[in-house]
Amino acid sequence: MTTYDYLLIGHGLAGATLAHTLRRRGRTVLVYDPGHPNSASKVAAGLINPVAGKRFALAWKIDELLPAATAFYQAMEQHYGETFFIQAPIQKLFSSVAEQNTVVARSADAPWRHYVTEVTGALPPLAGVRQEFGGIQIQHGGYVRLRELLAMLAQEALAQGWLRQEVFEWSQLVFDADGATYAPGQVRARQVVCCEGVGAVQNPYFNWLPLTPNQGEVLDVACPGLPDGQVLNKGAYVVPLGEGHFRVGATYRWPPFAEGITPEATAELSQRLADMTTLPFTITAQRAGVRPAVRDRKPLLGRHPGLPILSIFNGFGSKGVLLAPGLADQLANYLENSASDLWPEVNISRYHALYKAAPVAAAFSS
Repeated sequence: MTTYDYLLIGHGLAGATLAHTLRRRGRTVLVYDPGHPNSASKVAAGLINPVAGKRFALAWKIDELLPAATAFYQAMEQHYGETFFIQAPIQKLFSSVAEQNTVVARSADAPWRHYVTEVTGALPPLAGVRQEFGGIQIQHGGYVRLRELLAMLAQEALAQGWLRQEVFEWSQLVFDADGATYAPGQVRARQVVCCEGVGAVQNPYFNWLPLTPNQGEVLDVACPGLPDGQVLNKGAYVVPLGEGHFRVGATYRWPPFAEGITPEATAELSQRLADMTTLPFTITAQRAGVRPAVRDRKPLLGRHPGLPILSIFNGFGSKGVLLAPGLADQLANYLENSASDLWPEVNISRYHALYKAAPVAAAFSS
């Protein structure tokens, strides 16, 4: 039987980032992942946007999390000799005069500091881009080639033997005072961390957390002539894929939703792209993934209240590319150092009342 410092369940963005972080610290890690080709991480366009939402607010803890994310992706680029993080301006196009006036007035208070370079009635013209109401230009953001990065991380992990593409059987995991044993793999671990994304809704130990599946669909389109030196955003994002191809997304569907791609998403995203460009485009692919969303829109980190050997790293929703690297470092510090703590906004202790009320709680509190 082989013993590891950490057993991780899931190798999407969360699990892959945490596994790399722990291994960089010299810890031994074993990861189980079923290898689904259309997981949410593999479908996402990897957008990093410092200013987002209808209120045009700075992203949460952007000053701490953006440098951590940049350093992580640049380290991946150096390791693999590939470009993953494309830093590009984000052209946020206004939808109406009212929106334009609201943001221009608010910009007088400089709420975005150095993240917004232009707040005007007319951005510099871009061929084929509709911008009747102007917009703002956001800097220090861009996008990560996430599908390619995750593929390389998985390929390396499989070759080195610390990633197993298998379905994890929770019924075969047994905890004791010193760690946990997983019988099918004949392995032991000091600690277990759940990083299985939306699969956490079926996790018998964390199903009391308010994590809800949220389906997102994206289109890949060919749009010759549309400039690719920036990301466009107006009700949807348009992220360059190279050679006149772009990814457009994403929809947000709460349960109940149909599995797989839908004609409704095709129509919605096509219209949103048409609202941004005068150029003709052709849909080349459509994908659907299911995100793990949390009611307060903050990730879920921390130890199980009844089983301190077991932890969770999940609930990143649509912002995982920005959040995961910095929070992986924070969780690693927390698991390795009893004096370290988590930001209260992400610590699952904020939901301990739900655990105490859940029927499963009694089984794991002794």
